[in-house]
Parts: sequence; structure tokens; C-alpha cells
Amino acid sequence: MIETVVSLEARAGQSARELPGLDVGNIVRNLVIDGVITQKDAKKLLDKRGRKETGSSGHPLAVIAEAGLSRATPPHEAVSIEFLLAWLARKTGLSYLRIDPLKVDVRAVTSVVSYAYASRYKILPVEVTADKVVIATADPYDREWAEELERILRKKICRVLANPDDISRYLIEFYALTDSVRKAFGKASGSSIDVGMNLEQMLELGRTGKLDANDRYVVNIVDWLLQYAFEQRASDIHLEPRRENSDVRFRIDGVLHQVYRLPTVVMSAVISRLKVLGRMDLAEKRRPQDGRIKTKGFSGEEIELRLSTMPSVFGEKLVMRIFDPVVTLRSFEELGFSERELGQWKKMVSSPYGIVLVTGPTGSGKTTTLYSTLKYLAKPEVNVCTVEDPIEMVEPRFNQMQVHNAIGLDFAGGLRTFLRQDPDIIMIGEIRDLETAEMAVQAALTGHLVFSTLHTNDAPSAIVRLMDIGVPHYLIRATLLGIVAQRLTRTLCPHCRKEGTVDEDLWQSLVNPWEIEHTGPIFQPAGCLECRGTGYLGRAGIYEMLTITPAIRNLIRPNCDLAMIREQGVKDGSAPLHIAGAFKVCSGITSIEEIFRVAGPVDSM
Repeated sequence: MIETVVSLEARAGQSARELPGLDVGNIVRNLVIDGVITQKDAKKLLDKRGRKETGSSGHPLAVIAEAGLSRATPPHEAVSIEFLLAWLARKTGLSYLRIDPLKVDVRAVTSVVSYAYASRYKILPVEVTADKVVIATADPYDREWAEELERILRKKICRVLANPDDISRYLIEFYALTDSVRKAFGKASGSSIDVGMNLEQMLELGRTGKLDANDRYVVNIVDWLLQYAFEQRASDIHLEPRRENSDVRFRIDGVLHQVYRLPTVVMSAVISRLKVLGRMDLAEKRRPQDGRIKTKGFSGEEIELRLSTMPSVFGEKLVMRIFDPVVTLRSFEELGFSERELGQWKKMVSSPYGIVLVTGPTGSGKTTTLYSTLKYLAKPEVNVCTVEDPIEMVEPRFNQMQVHNAIGLDFAGGLRTFLRQDPDIIMIGEIRDLETAEMAVQAALTGHLVFSTLHTNDAPSAIVRLMDIGVPHYLIRATLLGIVAQRLTRTLCPHCRKEGTVDEDLWQSLVNPWEIEHTGPIFQPAGCLECRGTGYLGRAGIYEMLTITPAIRNLIRPNCDLAMIREQGVKDGSAPLHIAGAFKVCSGITSIEEIFRVAGPVDSM
């Protein structure tokens, strides 16, 4: 069998050699020896290879991966590039690394070798420490550059095997970004100063320059920043100025990740560029501002970004919230509603009039829940109107109004207008004051279904919050249909989650005083390449559904007892957030620790 493969290699010719010491025939022969692929598949691949060059990158592993072969042993999974890289790493005694750009210090790694040198040998530095440099390569047999770099850098060179396509891509991205930052900083160093609100810069007037927001290097940095955020599934981009070097951070699955560090003067220019794109006042740096940008993602879908600036000690800080329509408009099942919760929610929103509230802290998914619900209710015969600050996602089926406080158009004013626009369903971005609350109650009393949000810790607290604002208890009793409190919990990575032993004390502290037994296995995070070692991939909601039943209506009175409302809600079928989370744990969706992280201690509710 081996002799047959060798003869096939000879027939394919030495033109198959792509990289020094690495060729398709050698790899195919060893794959057959190791029982990874069959001799029949090997012959077919080498025959095709002999007739026509294949492979997008030209790398032998890519050629084999693109052939669409299946493994010889059950369950006959595909021979992917990742599998081949891991296999080759074991054969050559190297470690396999899937490059995670979020874990690479771009400034440090691009200072090790020049782009020309890295491009020549198709290598990419991925980690730099005081005594060693870790460099990714796609050819484990080429050691010449490693020996040369050890002599020049006087550091140990650790080679790791990585995807050739990743090396090619990040090689261009990292060095292009570094080049743009370096040239932008070089321009800023010799230009006039722009102190702005940076209190630290006032002590160093001779050092900091002003950089044009439309400079091509700044434009390149901003383009990279946005594309990178979309690719990494970021929900927020934080640009945070510091004294010398400013931070760029992404929020991914609810957790902030350090991405890059820019010179503060370059960061100032990047923020100015984004303010220009967001149609904000470029000269105003003393007051907070809001803006929005509409752009396109990789597949051409429109993505909106909401911009918010605030003055800080070291200059303007900018946060961009990313509203991807794929994420914002999702089905109820994708949002994490259980079958029971979905039934409760649909019953709650099926009423022709009344008020439905969604509560939770900032970033808990309230807007996504409301948009998905309005999408579900927006039939051709229904007039759906929204008043928002700002409009977070443009939806053609809704009639959406933007709040403009500068001209006196607030939530209450928008509601007054809507009541003359023959609406069926009204969505208010947030109930912040008595006037808005009174208008919402008026709309509900006159036959409209009203949705809005509040910031409370749980569902029953929303009733007390409305009273604190100043809404009379009898109007709350007459109009309130239901309240949903929610949180977003990270979901366990399906690629690496593992069964674990349950800490019974921890479990009882989660479900107490409810008697819930975990009959099946409880899963825990493990960490793999897919989830960047966190053990979590994606997020889902946990919900506390409080339907305003007759019994609860009777408890809504002046100086009402919040504990009694909670107790009655449980009797009527409302499960607290921790219990909703416990069911997610039992289903293998998330972990006990994650529920405590997002919902807080049980005794705090």
C-alpha cells in the first residue's frame, strides 16, 4: 500500500513541492500510514494534483483540506485544515496554535521583525516576553530563520504551527495597522497642539500635536477597528484615553477584552474621525454627545452603531454600541425563552391594550426582546409606533421617532404625537419621569398596547418604581399587564463543555427555597480554541415573568409590601431569575457560577 502511494507521488511530479521540506505527496503518504485516509482517497487526490494545481493558498495542507476527504475511521469526519495542522504538529513535535488576535499584543509582535522579513519566511510573531519570542509558522521543516533570529534578538525562539491562511491574513493586518499608527503619530508629533479637555496634556504643551481626523492613516485605523469589532462579535467598542497610551477594548459576550493600545494623540484623532462619521460636533469636547453611524458588515448587511462621548481627565472617551440586525431581531427561541416562558410572554402581549414592561440593567438585552416582540406583532393591519432615544435599529415595519431634547421633543412629547397618529402598539424607549409614565398610562387607558423599559433589579420592583416616579397605584392596577425582568448569561461552549461534579451547597444556595433536583448531568466550562479558553460561547437570556393577576392587583396599593408581591407572583407561577437560571443549568446551557455572576447573590433579590 505504501509503495503504491510512493509511486503516485512520483507520477504527480516534483512540481507538487510548495514549501521547502513540505509537499503534498509526503503528507498524503504519512496520512495513509497513520490510517487517517484510505489509499483510494490518496490515489484520487494525487491523480487530481498531478493534472491540475489546486488550493487557494497553495499550501499543501490547504490542498488536502480542500479535496473534501473523509477520515478512514468512524465517524468519518472531514479532514479539515485544523485537523491536519494538529496532526502535523504532533508528527513534528511542535505545538499547534489557532491565532486569536485578541490575545496578540500587536505593537510588541510587529517590533520583533520587519514586514519584509516576516513575509519572506511566511512567519508571524504572536508573543513577546523578556526572554523568548513565540513565532507562528506553517512550515515546521524550515528552521533557518529561527536560528538566525535567535542570534540577532538574543532570545529563545519558540516555533508553533498555525493555519497558513491566518498567518497571511494577520501578517498584513497587524503590520498595516502598526504602520498606520506609526505614521499618524509621526504626523502628530510635528504639528500644532490641541489641548482639548485633557488635563494631563496641559503639563506637556510641547509634546502633543493635532492630527487631522481625515488623515488617511487615521481612516485606515478606524476602518480596521470597525471591521475587527464586527468579526469578533463585539457588542460594544470602548475607546479610553490615558496619559501616554490609550486603550481600545471590545465587549464580547458581556465581558471586556483589551484589544490594542494607541498613542493618546492618535486616539484623539480616531475619536474625532468617528465623531465626524457620527455627525457630532467636532469642536465640542466639554459636553457629552450622542451620534450614530450606519455601515455594512462582511456579508453586506447594514449595521448601526450608537456613539456616546464623555469628557474624562485624559480627553474624550467614546463608546460605540453595535446593533447588528442579525442579533437585534431574533426569534424568541434564539433569545432563550423556554416553552413555558414563551407561552406566558405571548399571552401577556396578546392583549389589545395595557402596559407591558421589560426591566433590567444596561446591556441585559431589553431592546432586543422588545424589537423581537414588535416584529412578532407587526402585521400589515397593525400600526406600530416607537419613540426612542436613540433609535437603536431602523425597522421598515415600524414608525419610529427619535427623541430630540434640544428642540423639546422628549418621550412625553413623542407620545402625545403618537396618540394623534392612530397607533395600535406603542413602544417607549424608557420611562424616566412622571410625565412620560402618565402619558403611557393615558395611552393604555385609551385602548393602546404600550411597551417600555425600566431599570430595576427584578420584576416586582417595577411596580414600586412606578409609584416612586409618582404614578397613582390605582392607575397601575388599571393598566399594567405584566413585567419581565431579564439578564444575559453566557452559554457554555458546545465544543468543550464537560460534565462536572455538583457542589450541593452551591446548588442549594441557588435554588433555595425551591425544591429543584438536578436529575441529569451538570456541565461546566472547560476552554478550547473556539471559545478562546473561556469555556463560554454566545449568550442567552434568563427571564422572570410576572403576570399581573387579580391577586397581585389587589396588592398594588399605597405603601405596598414588595415581599408580598414577590410571594404572590411565585404562587401565580412566576419563577425568580435564579430559578430561571437553574433550569438553564439543568439543561446544560450555562453554569451555576455564571448565574450567580449575572443575577447576583440570592439574598440580594
